[in-house]
Order: sequence, then C-alpha cells, then structure tokens
Amino acid sequence: MKKVIAVLAGLTATLNVFAQSAKTDSFTVSGNCNMCKKRIEKAALTDGVTKALWNVDTKVMTITYDSAKTSAEAVQKKIAVSGHDTEKQKATESAYNLLPGCCRYERK
Repeated sequence: MKKVIAVLAGLTATLNVFAQSAKTDSFTVSGNCNMCKKRIEKAALTDGVTKALWNVDTKVMTITYDSAKTSAEAVQKKIAVSGHDTEKQKATESAYNLLPGCCRYERK
C-alpha cells in the first residue's frame, strides 16, 4: 500500500511540474492564405510545442508550449526561417523569396 501511495505522489508531483511549465502565447505572423497557414503551423510545431493555430483572417498565431523546452521567441525564429515575418523576427529576403507567389505578403 505504501508503494502505491508513493507512486501516486510522484505522479502527482510530475503532473504539477508540467502544468506549471505549460504556457499559451499569441503573436502576429504575416501571411496570406491556407498554404501559408499550413507552412506557419508546421514551422511552429517544434520540440515542446503541443498546439499551434494560425488564423488566416486575423494573422494571429496561438501556441501552447512547454516553457521548460522552448519559448515564444524561439518559435517565432522558426517561423521566420520558413519565410514569414512575426512580431519579433523578420524572415530573411532569401527565405521570403522562396515563398510561392500567392504567399508573398506585403512587407513593412
């Protein structure tokens, strides 16, 4: 019986640590269409990210991630590598130029 209680206590402690490091964050990402949506969400799904949804109309990306494994800034860097500008990261000209014509959003 003591072993069962010890295992349950350990499991509860592990779940509490994960719950404390799980975060949800939102930021804008430039893009135009559903092809962009697929590319942006795929780029955001890095290690530690459990959910990534980009809204085509509002241009807002919402991610849920383990803050012990990654950060919103790291996710934005990955999205920029795919050719899409974010609030804090700008894609390189070469990454932007690799986007299909319909995905080339107006850059600021």
